[in-house]
Amino acid sequence: MRLDRFIITAPALFIAALCLLPVIGVAVAALSASTDTVALLWDTVLPRYAATTVALVAIVGLSAMVIGCVTAWLCVTTEFFGRRVLEVALVLPLAFPAYVLAYAYTDILDHPGIVQSTLRDLMGWGPRDYWFPEIRSLGGAAMMLTLVLYPYVFLLARAAFRMQAADPYSAARSLGSSPLKAFLTVSLPIARPAIAAGTLLVVMETIADFGTVAHFGVQTFATGIYTSWLSLGDRAAAAQLALCLLVFAFLIAALEQTNRGKARYAAKGRQQPMARNLLNRRQAIGAQVICALPVLLGAIIPTIALFAMAQQSEQNIFSSRYIGFIQNSLLLASVAALVTVAAAVLLVTFDRFRPTRMSKASLYIGRLGYAVPGGVIAVGLLVPFASFDNWLDGRMEAAFGISTGLLITGSMWLMIAAYLIRFMAAALGTYESGLATVTPNMDSASRVLGRTTIGTVRDVHLPLLTPSIITALLIVFVDTVKELPATLILRPFNFDTLAVQAFRLASDERLQGAAVPSLMIAGIGLLPVVLLCIQVSGWRRAGRTTVQAQP
Repeated sequence: MRLDRFIITAPALFIAALCLLPVIGVAVAALSASTDTVALLWDTVLPRYAATTVALVAIVGLSAMVIGCVTAWLCVTTEFFGRRVLEVALVLPLAFPAYVLAYAYTDILDHPGIVQSTLRDLMGWGPRDYWFPEIRSLGGAAMMLTLVLYPYVFLLARAAFRMQAADPYSAARSLGSSPLKAFLTVSLPIARPAIAAGTLLVVMETIADFGTVAHFGVQTFATGIYTSWLSLGDRAAAAQLALCLLVFAFLIAALEQTNRGKARYAAKGRQQPMARNLLNRRQAIGAQVICALPVLLGAIIPTIALFAMAQQSEQNIFSSRYIGFIQNSLLLASVAALVTVAAAVLLVTFDRFRPTRMSKASLYIGRLGYAVPGGVIAVGLLVPFASFDNWLDGRMEAAFGISTGLLITGSMWLMIAAYLIRFMAAALGTYESGLATVTPNMDSASRVLGRTTIGTVRDVHLPLLTPSIITALLIVFVDTVKELPATLILRPFNFDTLAVQAFRLASDERLQGAAVPSLMIAGIGLLPVVLLCIQVSGWRRAGRTTVQAQP
């Protein structure tokens, strides 16, 4: 039993320490440096950074939660023409980086874009004769982020709705509640852990986003961090701003956990899946429009625009150079997804079976990295490990005449560590939301029957939570393919990815060329998204019935 406890505890503590390492590096750099630059920013732009960040988080978080919950409920509990196709298509925007959508919609909606040009030609207007919404604004950035981030909520909410038993909802309906009231008072509260986890992922991603807000000229904390780091050359100021961002992320996670309190959500008894309601013609059209609009705006229109841009580029996707970009991206994403999800399972298991302050702290530490820009995490890892590499190289050279070189900082594994820290919150939230539906009595029964902690996880948790695990793998895989700042800083020599290539072309104002690797990034993300949705749709298809819609 002691060996079983050690096998869970030791790796969990190591993972927590690794996640804490860049935070400590940022904190030390921030607290040990002069605050002159931050004082200057406080007198000029820092209040605007804070206000814009809060507004962006509020708009994106609320919008993504509404879109994700409503579409997930319609796909799980209703039957209408095209539902199965839309259920898969609603996840497609997850494969697009927000900055790619920003490029596409700028080409479409900006002043020289096709929409405004067509309006001027048709109406005979001059440049100042009409008003058109400005895409390069806070609202435009919020729209881009919402369109690519709502699938987080949709995936987790759909999994939660699928795992719910039909009895509570049916009881509410039999007592006279309308479908909407039963959904709001019964089904939605039961799915709260999954919805909260998905919304928290959306909020964390919004806080850390840099590409979209920088392209649209929206000044947020992330913009301030990169401005201090790259433009002003003041790494201490960037670390101080990153520390503020870190505290903000910690407060959001703590607020959500405090709001949840000690409530637990677990289904008991026989779980009969809810029957689908067959919608009438008017209801079916409304459901089709609601589910199709996010897909149209978040995937179809940007894809068409990017294809049109890519046709005018000179990039050869079949060249050996691009094949290398694809191989590097797939390798990094696959390894990072497996390592990150395995680490998340260890941390959650540590807290599930050994609930202490240390286990709770480990979970909080694991979530913090998602709100920190990837570049800050990369530097937080690069500084200590580069010092270790230099120390080891000097010792080996002096003792044996052997140069070890960049043993750690020149390898792929430091990049994997950065991805693990960056996307641990995604894996934790997904796995925890699924585990919340596993009653503690099942753990007790397994232990009574002689299973150890590892045996309970292997024989009980993992088989029951296969949908949540695959969802976590998908999220981390796609996010890793899209990750840019950490890859730019930590990649070994001659180890470039599609994201790096897209950044290089966009930095040279070759947006048409950047559309080619951007489309390939989306294509790589689309395949696992579609496979996941098709597989998950088949898991619960058996035994589900369809009933006529009730008023």
